[in-house]
Amino acid sequence: MLRRHPEEADMNIESLRAAHCVPRKGKDAGLSATDIDAGLALLPGWQRADQGGEIRKEFRFADYFHTMAFVNAVASIAHREDHHPDLEVHYNRCIVRYSTHDVGGLSLNDLICAAKVEDLRAG
Repeated sequence: MLRRHPEEADMNIESLRAAHCVPRKGKDAGLSATDIDAGLALLPGWQRADQGGEIRKEFRFADYFHTMAFVNAVASIAHREDHHPDLEVHYNRCIVRYSTHDVGGLSLNDLICAAKVEDLRAG
């Protein structure tokens, strides 16, 4: 369970999916290594990258059309949450990377958005 800030007590995949991003600034708003590991345990296939400063996952698709449909759905999440990933788009795959620049690493916003992106594949 993530327990970084009072509003994050008892974090689980359902609460990540239901949560919304809020502005987070400064190192104090970042997640600890323990919190990151707990969050990643809830998000199959997501991994730490960039020396732990971001999380990433590669999604594979049948063709370019399906890849772009996914990219557009991720863009919709980013717009709604005002938290924008880095996307690497290829013909049949997309790599999604999240970090929170204002905290200099990872924040709860990254886990929230990763959970919402996971729902795209489940649906």
